[in-house]
Amino acid sequence: MSNKRIKGLSVSRPIYYGNTATPITGKKPSDSDHTHQWTVMLKGLGNDDLSYYIRKVVFKLHETYPNPLRTVEQPPFELTETGWGEFEIMIKVHFQVATSEKSVTLYHHLRLHPYEDDINGQPWPKDKPVSSLMYDELVFNEPTEAFRDILAKHNALQPNLPTKKPASLPQFSVQLEQEELARLDAAQKEVNAQIVSLKQRMAALDQD
Repeated sequence: MSNKRIKGLSVSRPIYYGNTATPITGKKPSDSDHTHQWTVMLKGLGNDDLSYYIRKVVFKLHETYPNPLRTVEQPPFELTETGWGEFEIMIKVHFQVATSEKSVTLYHHLRLHPYEDDINGQPWPKDKPVSSLMYDELVFNEPTEAFRDILAKHNALQPNLPTKKPASLPQFSVQLEQEELARLDAAQKEVNAQIVSLKQRMAALDQD
């Protein structure tokens, strides 16, 4: 396989990263002040296990945790812990040697509390898990011929974002993206209409 770079080619792979958290219920050890169990993760969409191009993922936790640098070398690239506080987690992605790609560093603020009502506007149930997941894409500009061949073998030269919203979380899809764009467009039109109305009222007041 060749390590020659392919000029003009850019390939992106969809991923999501973040955490889920669940309150700890029942009796706890007397010396434990941990309130939640949480899992931080980096995953691909659908059945994409990422291991064909990701070698390992290193999660850097708060320094108060024993061995705060945690390495996961096979999928699922996730880590489960318990705690009581929220903090920033560094997620360093190391790619397979055959890709000839440098590591990428992401950051995620661990979220334990909902800070919002549920989707029906009701208070968030105390035992309902909290999810804080973000969609992103790993972009490879001018990949090597060897890496291109690896991606082609796994049908991964296109982002392959699902067309329809999946039934389970995370619901990242083309449909969801289009719905969000439509909501933003409607909101922008409403703002523009209000601006026009206010300008008309101001002009009328000036004439008075």
